[in-house]
Amino acid sequence: MARLLADPGRCRMLLALDDGRALPASRLAAEAGVSAATASSHLGRLVDAGLLTVEPHGRHRYYRLAGPEVGRLIETMGALAPAAEIRSLREDTRARALREARTCYDHIAGRLGVAIMQSLLRRGHIVGGDGLFHHGRPGSDRLSAPGREVDYELTPAGAQFLDRFGVSIPPRRPVVRYCVDWSEQAHHLAGGVGRGLLDRMLELGWVARRDDGRALDVSEAGWTGLAERFAIGPACELRAA
Repeated sequence: MARLLADPGRCRMLLALDDGRALPASRLAAEAGVSAATASSHLGRLVDAGLLTVEPHGRHRYYRLAGPEVGRLIETMGALAPAAEIRSLREDTRARALREARTCYDHIAGRLGVAIMQSLLRRGHIVGGDGLFHHGRPGSDRLSAPGREVDYELTPAGAQFLDRFGVSIPPRRPVVRYCVDWSEQAHHLAGGVGRGLLDRMLELGWVARRDDGRALDVSEAGWTGLAERFAIGPACELRAA
């Protein structure tokens, strides 16, 4: 596995798929900056290792992450990796956008994802931890298995809040899971609740996916709704309830 992830091209492919979408081999070759033949070899190895699944659509084959555990692996590696050097204004703009709001497989990450989780914790909708990454403390995240140590639970009040908000929790999924956010070094919400919240915010037009990556754009209606429902301001800060 370490050899598989050591190649920059394969890593760029995994990052491109970390928003839960399925992409064709041609798009992934462009993301990795490699030829079609090299991309085919990389993708075959990632499929054989169980990191990707492949779906045929006519003459084309589309690839996606094999599951949320692969997304957590990518976020964990990002949390442990040193910050990448910014070499251009474009890279700086992209890095800022990813830090503000992005998708992590099928849920919201970045400052917005962390702020949503903090809002739910502060209101007692989710209990079990404080939403922070406390490496080295008893019962806290271990570097060998971050994202699995804290046992968060959805409370009855939280279930009512989500129901009023129109969130549908997907079946056959753990209700509450979390990831250690690589840019914020804190927890953001995953699991069925995380997926349901992203789906609902996309449906309402509060957030929109960018065509060129995992970053999310928050609309004016989105900031209004986030302030009303979650007491989250435009800088992703929590306001007094």
